[in-house]
Amino acid sequence: MPYSAEINRTNPTCFVFLVDQSNSMLKPFGSQPDKQKAEGVADAINRLLQNLILKCAKSDGIRDYFYVGVIGYGSKVVSALGGGLAGQTLVPISSIANNPLRVEQRIRKVDDGAGGILEQRFKFPLWVEAKAAGRTPMCEAFKLAKQYLEVFLGRFAGCYPPLVINITDGMATDGDPRQDAQALQKLASSDGDVLLFNAHVSTAQTLAIEFPSAEAALPDNFAKLLFRMSSKLPARLFDAARADKFPIQPEARGFVFNADLVSVVRFLDIGTRVAQSVR
Repeated sequence: MPYSAEINRTNPTCFVFLVDQSNSMLKPFGSQPDKQKAEGVADAINRLLQNLILKCAKSDGIRDYFYVGVIGYGSKVVSALGGGLAGQTLVPISSIANNPLRVEQRIRKVDDGAGGILEQRFKFPLWVEAKAAGRTPMCEAFKLAKQYLEVFLGRFAGCYPPLVINITDGMATDGDPRQDAQALQKLASSDGDVLLFNAHVSTAQTLAIEFPSAEAALPDNFAKLLFRMSSKLPARLFDAARADKFPIQPEARGFVFNADLVSVVRFLDIGTRVAQSVR
């Protein structure tokens, strides 16, 4: 069965996040006008990286079940990791754990149990900063991700197939991305083809379309383009999405359109749910 390889320290998998950092990411999320899309996406990725670290934390330390890469594309197409990881491509999760760019003190509001609200301080590590400048060179980002994965698959040929998650709010400005997306998806381990998921983040105050199985209900050609570039959910991720009450159907794809911040967080969580299979 494809997409069934065990994930362990000698046979890790990897995640590559492609983050649109074009000028339009300065606009707010439709449902959260106080949060720029660039800020919200960076927060979602940083939170996800922290969760992946926790999944790999054992009594003997952080086990390298995963390698991670983050590519930002805007005025430049480069690794978006900062601090001691600046400029690096795919790095083991233990290096992520040990090299945050910085740790911020943040405040969240929580229920005090008596009908009131308390402000609670917490530490929030950052590896990726919010940036927004330039155009949307998505094709170049796909090409760079392909280079990352060719090296990884040359080393771990039997791994659970790598997952690339592209988060964007607009059309590519450097050509038609379909050919580069297909080239990326043609890479494979002995366990299956590389997966490509796409998340469209929105300024509009409209409901998100999550994990659709057909393009008929999608609102425009851009949504249909991203849908066609998105891989079908493997059984493990399909079951995870259904368990989380997503109303998905057979042939569902790793795609969300008109996502707000909550949708982005949920989408990233489902996409990386293979973390539950580590040994």
